[in-house]
Amino acid sequence: MTQLLAELSARAQALAPEERARLAEELLASLAPQDAAVEAAWDEELRQRIEEVERGAVALKPADQVYARVRQALRS
Repeated sequence: MTQLLAELSARAQALAPEERARLAEELLASLAPQDAAVEAAWDEELRQRIEEVERGAVALKPADQVYARVRQALRS
């Protein structure tokens, strides 16, 4: 690890968790820049899904049930 990388890592780890998460998102995004149209489409999809949940139009399931179902499906 270079000196600069070590220094940046140490300084990043001193940030608040929310700031570290934001930094991590920005760094990951810089590795695979997204097409603006694709990003806009995902944003709209997320807005629609949130609206469906808030309206009660969809039933949410606990994560442990979903994960158990996925594990079972992968075993068969």
